[in-house]
Amino acid sequence: MKRFTYAVAVIAILCGLSALAQTANPKTETRKENDWWHAAYLTQPLNSPDAKKLPLISVRGNRFVDPTGKPVLFRGVSIADPDKTESQGHWSKDLFVKVKETGATVVRIPVHPVAWRGRGTKNYLALLDQAVQWCTDLGLYVDIDWHSIGNLKQGLFQDPMYETSMTETLNFWRIMSAHYNGNHTVAFFELFNEPTVFFGQLGSVSWEDWRQLNEDMIAVIRAYDKETIPLVAGFDWAYDLTPLRISPIRAEHIGYVTHPYPIKRSKPWPPKWEEDFGFAAEHYPIIATEIGFDQGDGTREQGIEYGNEITGYLESKGISWIAWCFDPEWGPTMISSWDTFQLTDEGKFFSDVMRAKAAASSPTAAK
Repeated sequence: MKRFTYAVAVIAILCGLSALAQTANPKTETRKENDWWHAAYLTQPLNSPDAKKLPLISVRGNRFVDPTGKPVLFRGVSIADPDKTESQGHWSKDLFVKVKETGATVVRIPVHPVAWRGRGTKNYLALLDQAVQWCTDLGLYVDIDWHSIGNLKQGLFQDPMYETSMTETLNFWRIMSAHYNGNHTVAFFELFNEPTVFFGQLGSVSWEDWRQLNEDMIAVIRAYDKETIPLVAGFDWAYDLTPLRISPIRAEHIGYVTHPYPIKRSKPWPPKWEEDFGFAAEHYPIIATEIGFDQGDGTREQGIEYGNEITGYLESKGISWIAWCFDPEWGPTMISSWDTFQLTDEGKFFSDVMRAKAAASSPTAAK
Protein backbone atom coordinates (compact mmCIF):
# COMPACT_ATOMS: atom_id res chain seq x y z
CA MET A 1 0.00 0.00 0.00
CA LYS A 2 2.79 2.38 0.85
CA ARG A 3 4.55 1.57 -2.40
CA PHE A 4 1.38 2.39 -4.37
CA THR A 5 0.95 5.68 -2.55
CA TYR A 6 4.56 6.59 -3.18
CA ALA A 7 4.22 5.79 -6.89
CA VAL A 8 1.09 7.90 -7.18
CA ALA A 9 2.83 10.77 -5.45
CA VAL A 10 5.80 10.57 -7.78
CA ILE A 11 3.52 10.54 -10.83
CA ALA A 12 1.61 13.57 -9.48
CA ILE A 13 4.83 15.50 -8.91
CA LEU A 14 6.09 14.70 -12.38
CA CYS A 15 2.78 15.76 -13.90
CA GLY A 16 2.91 18.98 -11.94
CA LEU A 17 6.45 19.71 -13.09
CA SER A 18 5.45 18.99 -16.67
CA ALA A 19 2.54 21.43 -16.44
CA LEU A 20 4.81 24.05 -14.88
CA ALA A 21 7.35 23.61 -17.65
CA GLN A 22 4.67 24.07 -20.28
CA THR A 23 3.49 27.25 -18.57
CA ALA A 24 7.00 28.69 -18.25
CA ASN A 25 8.12 27.70 -21.75
CA PRO A 26 5.03 27.43 -23.97
CA LYS A 27 5.38 25.69 -27.30
CA THR A 28 2.10 26.80 -28.81
CA GLU A 29 0.91 30.15 -30.17
CA THR A 30 2.98 32.35 -27.84
CA ARG A 31 6.14 30.57 -28.84
CA LYS A 32 5.32 30.98 -32.52
CA GLU A 33 5.12 34.74 -32.17
CA ASN A 34 8.67 34.79 -30.86
CA ASP A 35 10.19 32.28 -33.27
CA TRP A 36 12.58 33.99 -35.65
CA TRP A 37 11.23 32.05 -38.64
CA HIS A 38 7.89 33.80 -38.26
CA ALA A 39 9.40 37.31 -38.43
CA ALA A 40 8.52 39.53 -41.41
CA TYR A 41 9.17 43.06 -42.61
CA LEU A 42 6.31 45.48 -42.01
CA THR A 43 5.30 45.98 -45.62
CA GLN A 44 1.56 45.82 -45.11
CA PRO A 45 -0.47 48.74 -46.54
CA LEU A 46 -2.17 51.13 -44.14
CA ASN A 47 -5.56 50.65 -45.86
CA SER A 48 -6.98 53.86 -44.44
CA PRO A 49 -10.60 54.62 -45.41
CA ASP A 50 -9.45 58.21 -46.01
CA ALA A 51 -6.48 57.25 -48.21
CA LYS A 52 -7.92 58.97 -51.28
CA LYS A 53 -9.67 61.86 -49.53
CA LEU A 54 -7.18 64.45 -50.85
CA PRO A 55 -6.64 64.91 -54.59
CA LEU A 56 -3.70 62.91 -55.96
CA ILE A 57 -0.61 65.00 -56.73
CA SER A 58 1.49 63.96 -59.70
CA VAL A 59 4.20 65.32 -61.99
CA ARG A 60 3.57 66.83 -65.39
CA GLY A 61 6.55 68.38 -67.11
CA ASN A 62 8.23 70.75 -64.66
CA ARG A 63 5.29 71.13 -62.27
CA PHE A 64 3.37 69.28 -59.60
CA VAL A 65 -0.26 69.04 -60.69
CA ASP A 66 -3.65 68.02 -59.32
CA PRO A 67 -5.92 65.46 -61.07
CA THR A 68 -7.25 68.17 -63.43
CA GLY A 69 -3.73 69.04 -64.55
CA LYS A 70 -3.71 72.34 -62.68
CA PRO A 71 -0.21 73.26 -61.38
CA VAL A 72 0.17 73.21 -57.59
CA LEU A 73 2.76 75.34 -55.82
CA PHE A 74 3.19 74.02 -52.29
CA ARG A 75 4.00 76.24 -49.33
CA GLY A 76 4.49 74.74 -45.90
CA VAL A 77 6.53 74.07 -42.80
CA SER A 78 8.69 71.33 -41.40
CA ILE A 79 8.01 70.00 -37.93
CA ALA A 80 10.66 68.36 -35.76
CA ASP A 81 11.16 64.60 -35.65
CA PRO A 82 7.96 62.97 -34.31
CA ASP A 83 10.05 60.90 -31.89
CA LYS A 84 11.42 64.09 -30.31
CA THR A 85 8.05 65.83 -30.25
CA GLU A 86 6.23 62.86 -28.74
CA SER A 87 8.91 62.21 -26.12
CA GLN A 88 8.62 65.84 -25.00
CA GLY A 89 4.84 65.55 -24.66
CA HIS A 90 3.78 67.73 -27.59
CA TRP A 91 2.62 65.18 -30.17
CA SER A 92 -1.05 65.84 -30.85
CA LYS A 93 -3.44 66.93 -33.56
CA ASP A 94 -3.29 70.44 -32.10
CA LEU A 95 0.28 70.74 -33.38
CA PHE A 96 -0.96 70.17 -36.91
CA VAL A 97 -3.90 72.53 -36.37
CA LYS A 98 -1.36 75.25 -35.52
CA VAL A 99 0.63 74.37 -38.65
CA LYS A 100 -2.54 74.67 -40.72
CA GLU A 101 -3.19 78.10 -39.22
CA THR A 102 0.11 79.36 -40.69
CA GLY A 103 -1.38 78.94 -44.17
CA ALA A 104 0.64 75.82 -44.94
CA THR A 105 -0.52 73.28 -47.52
CA VAL A 106 2.22 70.71 -46.87
CA VAL A 107 4.00 69.39 -43.76
CA ARG A 108 7.51 68.00 -43.92
CA ILE A 109 8.11 65.21 -41.38
CA PRO A 110 11.82 64.49 -40.78
CA VAL A 111 12.63 60.94 -39.64
CA HIS A 112 16.11 60.64 -38.15
CA PRO A 113 17.76 57.22 -38.50
CA VAL A 114 18.66 57.09 -34.80
CA ALA A 115 15.04 57.76 -33.83
CA TRP A 116 13.72 55.24 -36.36
CA ARG A 117 15.92 52.51 -34.88
CA GLY A 118 15.40 53.54 -31.29
CA ARG A 119 11.61 53.60 -31.33
CA GLY A 120 11.31 50.58 -33.60
CA THR A 121 9.50 50.19 -36.91
CA LYS A 122 6.06 49.36 -35.57
CA ASN A 123 6.01 52.12 -32.95
CA TYR A 124 7.41 54.75 -35.31
CA LEU A 125 4.87 53.85 -37.99
CA ALA A 126 2.14 54.41 -35.39
CA LEU A 127 3.34 58.04 -35.01
CA LEU A 128 3.46 58.58 -38.75
CA ASP A 129 0.00 57.07 -39.18
CA GLN A 130 -1.35 59.54 -36.64
CA ALA A 131 0.30 62.42 -38.48
CA VAL A 132 -1.06 61.27 -41.84
CA GLN A 133 -4.60 60.97 -40.47
CA TRP A 134 -4.45 64.38 -38.79
CA CYS A 135 -3.10 65.95 -41.98
CA THR A 136 -5.83 64.25 -44.02
CA ASP A 137 -8.47 65.68 -41.69
CA LEU A 138 -6.95 69.15 -42.06
CA GLY A 139 -6.36 69.00 -45.81
CA LEU A 140 -2.56 69.06 -45.52
CA TYR A 141 -0.20 67.05 -47.72
CA VAL A 142 2.80 65.22 -46.22
CA ASP A 143 6.46 64.99 -47.22
CA ILE A 144 8.21 62.11 -45.38
CA ASP A 145 11.91 62.95 -45.16
CA TRP A 146 14.73 60.47 -44.35
CA HIS A 147 16.65 63.01 -42.32
CA SER A 148 20.32 62.13 -42.61
CA ILE A 149 23.27 64.41 -43.35
CA GLY A 150 26.50 63.11 -44.84
CA ASN A 151 28.00 60.72 -47.35
CA LEU A 152 25.69 57.73 -47.78
CA LYS A 153 28.05 56.00 -50.21
CA GLN A 154 30.97 55.76 -47.76
CA GLY A 155 28.90 55.68 -44.58
CA LEU A 156 30.30 58.87 -43.06
CA PHE A 157 27.89 61.30 -41.42
CA GLN A 158 27.92 64.73 -39.83
CA ASP A 159 26.62 63.63 -36.41
CA PRO A 160 25.70 60.31 -34.75
CA MET A 161 21.97 60.96 -35.10
CA TYR A 162 22.36 60.84 -38.90
CA GLU A 163 24.21 57.52 -39.06
CA THR A 164 22.60 55.03 -41.40
CA SER A 165 23.54 52.71 -44.27
CA MET A 166 22.32 52.05 -47.77
CA THR A 167 20.75 48.81 -46.54
CA GLU A 168 18.81 50.58 -43.79
CA THR A 169 17.84 53.39 -46.17
CA LEU A 170 16.49 50.99 -48.76
CA ASN A 171 14.58 49.08 -46.09
CA PHE A 172 13.12 52.34 -44.78
CA TRP A 173 11.80 53.23 -48.22
CA ARG A 174 10.55 49.70 -48.81
CA ILE A 175 8.46 50.00 -45.64
CA MET A 176 7.26 53.54 -46.38
CA SER A 177 6.26 52.83 -49.97
CA ALA A 178 4.44 49.60 -49.12
CA HIS A 179 2.68 51.15 -46.12
CA TYR A 180 1.51 54.36 -47.80
CA ASN A 181 0.87 52.95 -51.25
CA GLY A 182 -2.35 54.53 -52.53
CA ASN A 183 -2.49 57.17 -49.79
CA HIS A 184 -2.91 60.55 -51.47
CA THR A 185 -2.04 62.54 -48.33
CA VAL A 186 1.56 61.31 -48.48
CA ALA A 187 2.52 63.16 -51.64
CA PHE A 188 6.33 63.07 -51.32
CA PHE A 189 9.16 60.78 -50.25
CA GLU A 190 12.27 62.90 -49.66
CA LEU A 191 14.95 60.27 -50.21
CA PHE A 192 17.86 61.77 -48.25
CA ASN A 193 17.90 65.09 -46.45
CA GLU A 194 21.32 66.63 -47.09
CA PRO A 195 24.14 64.89 -48.97
CA THR A 196 27.54 66.42 -48.21
CA VAL A 197 31.20 65.49 -47.85
CA PHE A 198 31.74 68.43 -45.47
CA PHE A 199 34.76 69.83 -47.33
CA GLY A 200 36.36 66.40 -47.54
CA GLN A 201 35.87 65.49 -43.87
CA LEU A 202 33.26 62.90 -44.89
CA GLY A 203 35.18 61.24 -47.69
CA SER A 204 34.25 61.62 -51.32
CA VAL A 205 31.35 60.81 -53.62
CA SER A 206 30.75 61.67 -57.26
CA TRP A 207 27.48 62.83 -58.72
CA GLU A 208 27.38 59.63 -60.75
CA ASP A 209 27.60 57.64 -57.51
CA TRP A 210 24.88 59.76 -55.92
CA ARG A 211 22.68 59.46 -59.00
CA GLN A 212 22.92 55.65 -58.86
CA LEU A 213 22.09 55.53 -55.13
CA ASN A 214 18.96 57.60 -55.72
CA GLU A 215 17.94 55.51 -58.69
CA ASP A 216 18.28 52.40 -56.51
CA MET A 217 16.02 53.97 -53.87
CA ILE A 218 13.47 54.98 -56.49
CA ALA A 219 13.45 51.46 -57.94
CA VAL A 220 12.60 49.98 -54.53
CA ILE A 221 9.84 52.56 -53.98
CA ARG A 222 8.34 51.96 -57.42
CA ALA A 223 8.14 48.23 -56.77
CA TYR A 224 5.42 49.04 -54.22
CA ASP A 225 4.18 52.54 -55.00
CA LYS A 226 3.85 54.09 -58.45
CA GLU A 227 2.22 57.35 -57.31
CA THR A 228 4.10 59.00 -54.43
CA ILE A 229 6.71 61.42 -55.77
CA PRO A 230 10.38 60.79 -54.85
CA LEU A 231 12.40 63.94 -54.14
CA VAL A 232 16.14 63.98 -54.84
CA ALA A 233 18.48 66.40 -53.06
CA GLY A 234 21.47 68.16 -54.57
CA PHE A 235 25.00 68.29 -53.16
CA ASP A 236 26.35 70.90 -50.72
CA TRP A 237 23.80 70.14 -47.99
CA ALA A 238 21.01 69.83 -50.57
CA TYR A 239 21.69 73.17 -52.24
CA ASP A 240 23.53 72.60 -55.53
CA LEU A 241 21.60 71.20 -58.50
CA THR A 242 24.11 72.16 -61.21
CA PRO A 243 24.85 68.49 -62.13
CA LEU A 244 21.33 68.31 -63.58
CA ARG A 245 22.61 70.27 -66.56
CA ILE A 246 24.36 67.16 -67.87
CA SER A 247 23.34 64.19 -65.71
CA PRO A 248 19.78 64.17 -64.32
CA ILE A 249 18.33 61.21 -62.43
CA ARG A 250 17.22 58.49 -64.84
CA ALA A 251 13.65 58.23 -63.58
CA GLU A 252 10.30 59.79 -64.38
CA HIS A 253 7.70 61.32 -62.06
CA ILE A 254 10.22 62.75 -59.58
CA GLY A 255 11.14 66.14 -58.14
CA TYR A 256 14.33 67.78 -56.91
CA VAL A 257 15.24 69.46 -53.64
CA THR A 258 17.24 72.56 -52.74
CA HIS A 259 17.97 74.22 -49.37
CA PRO A 260 18.86 77.84 -50.22
CA TYR A 261 19.68 79.29 -46.81
CA PRO A 262 21.11 82.83 -46.85
CA ILE A 263 24.61 81.63 -45.88
CA LYS A 264 24.96 79.53 -49.02
CA ARG A 265 25.81 82.53 -51.18
CA SER A 266 26.66 86.19 -50.71
CA LYS A 267 24.42 88.93 -52.05
CA PRO A 268 23.10 89.60 -54.59
CA TRP A 269 21.31 86.26 -54.20
CA PRO A 270 18.91 85.89 -57.17
CA PRO A 271 21.50 85.59 -59.98
CA LYS A 272 23.44 83.03 -57.93
CA TRP A 273 20.28 81.09 -57.08
CA GLU A 274 19.51 81.02 -60.78
CA GLU A 275 22.95 79.61 -61.52
CA ASP A 276 22.90 77.01 -58.74
CA PHE A 277 19.36 75.61 -58.84
CA GLY A 278 16.81 77.97 -60.36
CA PHE A 279 17.69 77.05 -63.94
CA ALA A 280 16.47 73.52 -63.29
CA ALA A 281 12.89 74.71 -62.70
CA GLU A 282 12.55 75.12 -66.45
CA HIS A 283 12.70 71.35 -66.81
CA TYR A 284 11.86 69.71 -63.46
CA PRO A 285 9.57 70.29 -60.47
CA ILE A 286 11.55 71.58 -57.49
CA ILE A 287 10.83 72.07 -53.80
CA ALA A 288 13.00 74.12 -51.48
CA THR A 289 12.27 71.79 -48.56
CA GLU A 290 14.20 74.02 -46.14
CA ILE A 291 14.37 77.78 -46.09
CA GLY A 292 14.68 80.04 -43.07
CA PHE A 293 16.54 82.77 -41.29
CA ASP A 294 17.65 83.37 -37.73
CA GLN A 295 18.38 86.65 -35.98
CA GLY A 296 21.52 84.98 -34.68
CA ASP A 297 22.88 85.30 -38.22
CA GLY A 298 22.05 88.98 -38.50
CA THR A 299 19.47 91.62 -37.71
CA ARG A 300 15.74 91.18 -38.04
CA GLU A 301 15.82 93.48 -41.06
CA GLN A 302 18.43 91.28 -42.74
CA GLY A 303 16.29 88.23 -42.11
CA ILE A 304 13.22 89.89 -43.57
CA GLU A 305 15.27 91.00 -46.58
CA TYR A 306 16.28 87.40 -47.24
CA GLY A 307 12.72 86.20 -46.65
CA ASN A 308 11.33 88.61 -49.20
CA GLU A 309 13.98 87.76 -51.76
CA ILE A 310 13.81 83.98 -51.42
CA THR A 311 10.02 83.69 -51.41
CA GLY A 312 9.75 86.16 -54.28
CA TYR A 313 12.36 84.28 -56.30
CA LEU A 314 10.88 80.83 -55.65
CA GLU A 315 7.35 81.99 -56.46
CA SER A 316 8.53 83.57 -59.70
CA LYS A 317 10.11 80.27 -60.75
CA GLY A 318 7.14 78.10 -59.75
CA ILE A 319 9.25 76.43 -57.03
CA SER A 320 7.43 75.11 -53.97
CA TRP A 321 8.89 75.85 -50.54
CA ILE A 322 8.88 74.70 -46.92
CA ALA A 323 10.10 76.74 -43.94
CA TRP A 324 12.22 75.18 -41.17
CA CYS A 325 11.24 74.59 -38.35
CA PHE A 326 7.91 74.55 -36.43
CA ASP A 327 9.63 73.78 -33.13
CA PRO A 328 10.96 76.10 -30.39
CA GLU A 329 14.37 74.36 -30.16
CA TRP A 330 15.45 73.38 -33.68
CA GLY A 331 16.58 76.52 -35.42
CA PRO A 332 15.85 78.52 -37.31
CA THR A 333 12.73 78.31 -35.15
CA MET A 334 9.25 79.30 -36.26
CA ILE A 335 7.72 79.24 -32.77
CA SER A 336 9.13 80.48 -29.47
CA SER A 337 7.13 78.30 -27.07
CA TRP A 338 5.10 75.10 -26.90
CA ASP A 339 2.81 76.77 -24.37
CA THR A 340 1.65 79.57 -26.61
CA PHE A 341 2.81 78.54 -30.11
CA GLN A 342 3.82 82.18 -30.47
CA LEU A 343 5.48 82.78 -33.82
CA THR A 344 9.03 84.09 -34.00
CA ASP A 345 9.97 86.81 -36.48
CA GLU A 346 10.73 84.06 -38.98
CA GLY A 347 7.53 82.21 -38.21
CA LYS A 348 5.41 85.32 -38.58
CA PHE A 349 7.11 86.28 -41.84
CA PHE A 350 6.56 82.95 -43.56
CA SER A 351 3.06 82.59 -42.14
CA ASP A 352 2.12 86.04 -43.44
CA VAL A 353 3.38 85.11 -46.90
CA MET A 354 1.55 81.77 -46.94
CA ARG A 355 -1.70 83.26 -45.70
CA ALA A 356 -1.52 86.11 -48.22
CA LYS A 357 -0.90 83.69 -51.09
CA ALA A 358 -3.75 81.46 -49.93
CA ALA A 359 -6.12 84.41 -49.72
CA ALA A 360 -5.09 85.65 -53.16
CA SER A 361 -5.82 82.26 -54.75
CA SER A 362 -9.13 81.60 -52.99
CA PRO A 363 -12.38 81.54 -55.03
CA THR A 364 -13.62 84.57 -53.07
CA ALA A 365 -10.55 86.58 -54.01
CA ALA A 366 -11.00 85.62 -57.67
CA LYS A 367 -14.41 87.28 -57.69
